[in-house]
Amino acid sequence: MKSPRQQAEHEPIARVLPMLTVPHLDREFDYLVSAEQSDDAQPGVRVRVRFHGRLVDAFILERRSDTDHVGKLGWLDRVVSPEPVLTPEIRRLTDAVAARYAGTRADVLRLAIPPRHARVEKQDPPESVTFTADPVDTAPWSAYGRGDQFVAALADGRAARAVWQALPGEAWPDRLAEAAAVTVNSGRGVLVIVPDQRDIDALHTAAVRFVDDARVVALSAGLGPAQRYRRWLSVLRGDARLVIGTRSAVFAPVGDLGLVMVWDDGDDTLAEPRAPYPHAREVAMLRAHQLRCAALIGGYARTAEAQALVRSGWAHDLVALRPVVRAASPRVIALDDSGFEQERDPAARSARLPSMALQAARKALESGAPVLVQVPRRGYVPALACARCRTIARCRHCTGPLSLPDRDAAGAVCRWCGRTHTALRCARCGSDAVRAVVVGARRTAEELGRAFPGTTVITSGGDAMVAEVPPHPAVVVATPGAEPAVSGGGYGAALLLDSWALLGRQDLRAAEDALRRWMAAGARVRSRADGGVVAVVAESAIPTVQALIRWDPVGHADIELNSRTDVGLPPAVHMAAIDGVPEAVHSLLDTAALPDGAERLGPVDLPVGARRPPGIPTDGTVIRMLVRVPRVTGLALSSALRRAAAVLSARHDQQPVRIQIDPLHIG
Repeated sequence: MKSPRQQAEHEPIARVLPMLTVPHLDREFDYLVSAEQSDDAQPGVRVRVRFHGRLVDAFILERRSDTDHVGKLGWLDRVVSPEPVLTPEIRRLTDAVAARYAGTRADVLRLAIPPRHARVEKQDPPESVTFTADPVDTAPWSAYGRGDQFVAALADGRAARAVWQALPGEAWPDRLAEAAAVTVNSGRGVLVIVPDQRDIDALHTAAVRFVDDARVVALSAGLGPAQRYRRWLSVLRGDARLVIGTRSAVFAPVGDLGLVMVWDDGDDTLAEPRAPYPHAREVAMLRAHQLRCAALIGGYARTAEAQALVRSGWAHDLVALRPVVRAASPRVIALDDSGFEQERDPAARSARLPSMALQAARKALESGAPVLVQVPRRGYVPALACARCRTIARCRHCTGPLSLPDRDAAGAVCRWCGRTHTALRCARCGSDAVRAVVVGARRTAEELGRAFPGTTVITSGGDAMVAEVPPHPAVVVATPGAEPAVSGGGYGAALLLDSWALLGRQDLRAAEDALRRWMAAGARVRSRADGGVVAVVAESAIPTVQALIRWDPVGHADIELNSRTDVGLPPAVHMAAIDGVPEAVHSLLDTAALPDGAERLGPVDLPVGARRPPGIPTDGTVIRMLVRVPRVTGLALSSALRRAAAVLSARHDQQPVRIQIDPLHIG
C-alpha cells in the first residue's frame, strides 16, 4: 500500500502558471508540494500538474506558506527539471509583452523558453574560464555625431539609447561588435537581434575578433533542438556574455544585461507570426526600459517607429554629417522607363533597361567590378495578366494568381493551389493573350545574359542565396535581402528594377519598405569618388526616390511619421486589428470596456494575403475591425481587449478571434 504524501515543511504551496492558451485560464493556481519534491520545486522550474483531469506543463512562479484558495488543493504531479529556466527578469518581460500585445503569458513563454532537451540538460556544463578584456579601437564611431559619447557611455555602464544611421558601405557587423565588446569588457551582457542567418554569421565572425569565442553564442531557428537548447542553457548559466540571434532570441536570459541592439528593424522577419504577434524591436525596447540598460537600433534606412523614439526623446540620433554621407554614398540617378531610349538601343530593350542604366552597368563591368541588379520578385514570371484589358490572370479553382515557373512550362501554374492551366482565357474580355505583370529574377537573368554576352550572370534569392561573390566582372541578379557581398570591395553599379512593384503595393509601409530595400542594395556599391552608381528605374519626382537620390533616410522617416500622424496610423497612435467571424468580433467589442477616445473603424473584409484566424471554417466569412486610440491609452486598449477575450473564452460558445496590436500590415 502506497504511503500518503507528506507536504513540504517549509513553504508547502507552489503557485504555478499552467501553459494553457485559453485566455480565461491565464492566471496562477496553487498546488501542494510534497517533501520529496521540495528541494527541486523552486521558482522558475518546469513542472507537470493535473488540471481538469489531464496533465499539463506549468512553471512555478513562487513558493508560499498560505493560499487564498478555499477548496482542497491538488499536488504537483512531478518536477520535470530542477533547472530554473524562467528567471525573474524574463518573467517580468513576459508579463509586459502579454500586456502590451493583449495576449496570454503562456503564448509568450512558448516564444521565450525553448523546449527542454533532457540529455543536454543532464550533461556537465563546461568549466568556467577567466577571460581577459582586451582594449577595443572604437575610432570608426567618431564618423557619427555623438558616436564617441555613445561608446564612452557604454564603457561607463550608462543607459545610453540611440538610433544609428549607418553610412553606405559601412561594415555594420564590425561597428556592432565594437559596441558589444566595450560593454562585455565592462562586465555586462549584450544581446543583438538581426533579421536572418546570414546576418548572424556576419556578426558572429566580427564579434569573435573582439570577444572570446566561448563568450559568444548565436541563437537561431536553424539550429537543431539539442544544439539550440545547449546554447540557450549556456546563456542561462552565465557562460555566454554576447548573444546574437533572430527574433526569438530577444527573450534570451542574458545575465546583467547592459546593452540590447537591433539591426534593420524594418525587416518583416522581426515580426513574430505566432500569437500574440510581438515585434522584436518593441520587445527589445521594453526590455531596455525595464532594466534601465543601453539600447541601439541601427540600419542603412530608418523606420517611422525608430524615428518616433528619437522624436520623443527616448533615444538620440547617431547620424554622420552631410559631407561625410555624400562622400560615402554612391551617385544615384533615377531613370524613367518610358521606352524612348530603349527604342534606340536593342540591348536595352531586351534587358528592360533604360539606355543610361545599361551604360552604367557596362562601364562598371569594364572597370573590373561586378554589377548588382535588384529584382523585387523571385521566379520566372510570378504574375500574369490579360494582354488586352490588363485583368490579373487567376486560377479557375481557387482564384489564386497564375505564374509561369520557367521558360518551357507546359502552362500557367497557380501560386496558391499548384494547378496547371494549359489554356488561358480572360474572364472579363475573353482574350487568350497574356502578358507579364512583373518579371522574376530568373527571367531577368535570361534577359541580362542576352544584353551582356560573355558575362557571367549569377542569381541569388529564395533557397539559392549566394553569400559572397568575387570582385570580378559579373552581373548579379538578386531579390531584396539576398544581395551577395563583394569580397574585398563593392559593386561598381546597382540597377534597381520594377520599382513600381515595391512602391505600388497597397500597404501602409510600401514607401518605407521600398527605400529600405533600395538602400540595402545601394550600400553595397562603391562610393561616387570610386565611380559607384545606383540607377533606379522610377520617376525622380516620387518622394521616396528623392530620398534615395539624396541618401536621406532620416528625412524620409520624419516625413513618413508626420504623414502617419496626420491620418492617425501607427506609430503616431496605437491600433488593434481584430479578425474573426462578424458575430464574434462584435461580441468582443461590445464586451470590452474600451478607453475614452477609442475609435472603431470598419468592419471590412479580411485583407487579401492575411491569414485566417485558426479554428474558423474555410467557408466562413471573416471580417476585420480596427480600434484606434491615442498613444497614451495604448496599454488600456490592450488590457480591455485582453479582459474581453477572457470573458468570451469562459463562455465556450463563441468562435475565436485574433487580436493584433499595431500589426505591420493593417490592410
